[in-house]
Amino acid sequence: MLISDSMSLLWTVYGVLSLVVLVTGYLGLAFLPRLPRLVLTWAVAGLMWMPSAFELPLVEEGQVYHGQAPAVLVAGVALLDGSTGVLVPAATLAALGAGLGAGFGLLLWWLGHRRRVRKAEEARREARREDEQAPKPRNGDKRREPVLG
Repeated sequence: MLISDSMSLLWTVYGVLSLVVLVTGYLGLAFLPRLPRLVLTWAVAGLMWMPSAFELPLVEEGQVYHGQAPAVLVAGVALLDGSTGVLVPAATLAALGAGLGAGFGLLLWWLGHRRRVRKAEEARREARREDEQAPKPRNGDKRREPVLG
């Protein structure tokens, strides 16, 4: 059962809350153009979702708990704890996650931009084709405005 296993519940809650943060962040950045909005949102997603390994000493002497957590959390705890041996790899993974996320956001923008440009070109070609196929007015067929009086 999900509730009896605290680690699965923790990861599920973290995943749902991170999706809520990402969606509200994306909608909150609606004043920005699409490129920076996608890059920022996916950089934050990469930062939040990049995992990192950590070790915690247990109460019993000589035993250690090995686990996985988001790299940004591991780096934050290591910073507060003053543990540079854990901080450097966790912060590197967090930066790598942010970079990968920003790259993915850039890729999404590029794919969408190409599609919009292609559709605009097709619409221009169709408009030109319709203009060429429309019958040309002759000099005697010019429109005359009504005159009062």
